[in-house]
Amino acid sequence: MDTTASPRVLVIGLDPYRVPGPWDPEPVAKAIEAGLAKFAEHDVGVETCLIGLDGSDDVEAVVGHALRAHPWECVTVGGGLRHSDDQTELLEQVVNLIRRHAPDASIAFNSTPATTYEAAARWIE
Repeated sequence: MDTTASPRVLVIGLDPYRVPGPWDPEPVAKAIEAGLAKFAEHDVGVETCLIGLDGSDDVEAVVGHALRAHPWECVTVGGGLRHSDDQTELLEQVVNLIRRHAPDASIAFNSTPATTYEAAARWIE
């Protein structure tokens, strides 16, 4: 999702449609969209980089490309990457990619998709 303002915040998280398991991704996808809508309400540009757990992504390439796309003021890492012990290595990879490709960006962590704007707002001017 892009807003009309120049992008200042990159949100990196899991693509709910590409997380394996018997579950309904639709509520999470809707929650992500609602959380991102707050950026437009505050005229803050945002882009997303959603990665799958289905093995279809080269995480380093996808996340690295997104991080190099703009000079980010803040990179917010979604809870799906942080709340599961199964994703520890993926989280480490993402944080180190942020350090490598966006060293001047602040790093924020949301609690839920609904708090994504608030997490970034703590770090942007």
